[in-house]
Amino acid sequence: MKRVKTALIILLLAGGISTLQAARPTITGRVEPDSIMIGDRFDVVIDVERDLVQVVEFPVYTPAPESGLEIYQSHPVDTLQRDGRKLVLRKRYTLAAFEEGDFNMGVAQALYLDKNIVDTLSTADSLRLHVGTFQIDSTSQSIYDLKPQRTLPFKYAEIAGYVWWALLGLALLAGAILLADHLLKRYGKRFRDIFQPAPPQPPHVVAIQALETLHSQKLWQSGRYKQYYSTLTDILRTYLAGRYGFGAMEMTSDEILQAVRRYELPQKSVMDLNTILRSADLVKFAKAMPDSEQNEDCYLKAFYFVEETKPKEITEEEDEEEPQQ
Repeated sequence: MKRVKTALIILLLAGGISTLQAARPTITGRVEPDSIMIGDRFDVVIDVERDLVQVVEFPVYTPAPESGLEIYQSHPVDTLQRDGRKLVLRKRYTLAAFEEGDFNMGVAQALYLDKNIVDTLSTADSLRLHVGTFQIDSTSQSIYDLKPQRTLPFKYAEIAGYVWWALLGLALLAGAILLADHLLKRYGKRFRDIFQPAPPQPPHVVAIQALETLHSQKLWQSGRYKQYYSTLTDILRTYLAGRYGFGAMEMTSDEILQAVRRYELPQKSVMDLNTILRSADLVKFAKAMPDSEQNEDCYLKAFYFVEETKPKEITEEEDEEEPQQ
């Protein structure tokens, strides 16, 4: 009796272990249809029956270029059947054939993963495809050369409408040209005055406007001394370049002071320019921080430098206009 019980326990344990170990997935493959005409499409169908805990990865199907086959679409994996722990999956590839003949496409494969197992599933038989082409029976069907192009006689009626429309277009174009010429002769000066660009402003006007803009920005009041003095000296350099015609923008402070000595500038203006350039150099290169009185003084010196060195004829015109006001 004890031996019978021991045998039953062994059988039950063996059955439990066998149920825990899932069977290896099975794979089948086929070509639908397996015989086509050249240029037609066909499907490669791969079915895999696996356990629920097993993982199967289908490959990316890429036929060789010289094979005459081209992949048209790779369809998503579809679940055909689910019975308890068993699943039946299907992968479908749509291809096209452009070469005739019999093709051995090899076995269909899929990657199989189960716990620590990584293996490749393969079908038992290779996938085969027959691609036929159209056969011409030259005995019952005659083959002719291409016929040459037939030349038909020219008829004016075929283009008469186009000719009348072209003449009407030319007449309208000529009328528009004559009208434009008349308008230009009569009102041309007015049109030129409208579209003529405004003359450039004198250098001293540009400099005064730039100085006023700089004063309204309040740079040194917010601690931006370097930006304030860089802008101030750039305004003066631009004014000197436009007023006297030398490259002040590329010169150092010493070179600028040397260049202005060639012109008859008031001595006070030269001294003011020297003070502004030296103060700016100290701020830009020695990181000096002048007080508010010096900052405002440099601005006023720059303003009066422009006023005192602008062209004399402009100054005389402004003096003559003042009594009239």
